[in-house]
Amino acid sequence: MLYAVIMAGGSGTRFWPKSRRQSPKQFLRLFGETTMIQQTAGRIAPMVDPSRLLVVTGLDQAESARAQLADVPAANILAEPAPRDTAACVGLAAGVVAARDPEAVMIVMPADHVIEPQARFLETVEDAVSLIQAEPLSLVTFGIRPTRPETGYGYIEQGDEFVMPSGRIGRCVAQFREKPNLETARSFLDSGRFLWNSGIFVWRARTILDEIKAHRPGLHEGLAPILAHADSPSFGQVLAERFPQLERVPIDRAVLERSAHVKVIEAPYQWSDVGDWRALAELLELDSAGNAVFGRTLTHGSTGSIFISEEGGLVAALGVEDLVVVQSQGAVLVARKERLDELKALVEGLGKAGLQAFS
Repeated sequence: MLYAVIMAGGSGTRFWPKSRRQSPKQFLRLFGETTMIQQTAGRIAPMVDPSRLLVVTGLDQAESARAQLADVPAANILAEPAPRDTAACVGLAAGVVAARDPEAVMIVMPADHVIEPQARFLETVEDAVSLIQAEPLSLVTFGIRPTRPETGYGYIEQGDEFVMPSGRIGRCVAQFREKPNLETARSFLDSGRFLWNSGIFVWRARTILDEIKAHRPGLHEGLAPILAHADSPSFGQVLAERFPQLERVPIDRAVLERSAHVKVIEAPYQWSDVGDWRALAELLELDSAGNAVFGRTLTHGSTGSIFISEEGGLVAALGVEDLVVVQSQGAVLVARKERLDELKALVEGLGKAGLQAFS
């Protein structure tokens, strides 16, 4: 049986001021008619009933997850008492899934991606599931064909080809590469051998637990007493006590860079991780001057910019270029587009400036 796990942690600082600590990106409506996490749940809904959908999120955000995914049982919202990166997140969810169904296959998805069309995404999931049914030790990831020399993503180097049960072609993974500098990213793009790492994975729950045990035994030992209570009333208490002590490491580094069983399927769909305001602008229709606008805006002689206005406010721009101006929840962000990578530092400075109400 297929289960789905949505990873919905993270503070969403790259979308401040619309995104705040209590309402990070995954719980916002940034693109489309529903929130990012609702879109993610809806994307897999034709294959996964809400009873088999789990969400791993932060303790402060669990109530938002329950409210936005009302059809998902409350017991399926796993609230991490402290952030411990994706290896602990995956291990926790896999242990809960395996306790319910030892033979379960699970797809792990970040909560904040835009993927279109849905039908092509589901075909890719079906390919991964059929591959795992034929080769149960396989760890399958979805790779994205690069369109530019991106330095903000990890990369997957493709190895030997193989034929999947569907007849389509997959690849063994030669190696994972961390976020590169610009020159290296250009060489990756020119070689044609590399894909962006989308962070979407499919595997048997028991298999990924075995891989964590083999490659990160300390993490596995830390998870064991938590998972021993997976189906007991004391689960929440044990989780609160033990989870913050777990090793903090990404699943890529903990397992995927070490395992000999990783395979990649090149995604046949359009994908965006909507990483910041620039990525969102790529999804919006631009005006004749190349501006991305949302809400009440008035521009004159302004080009290549992003203007976002909410709650009935007005953003008026005169003669500016390559700016990001966002008005939301009583705060206004004004930034040059090329400086958005520094937004996290700005948001972290709110507390030091006595502006916690805006964080």
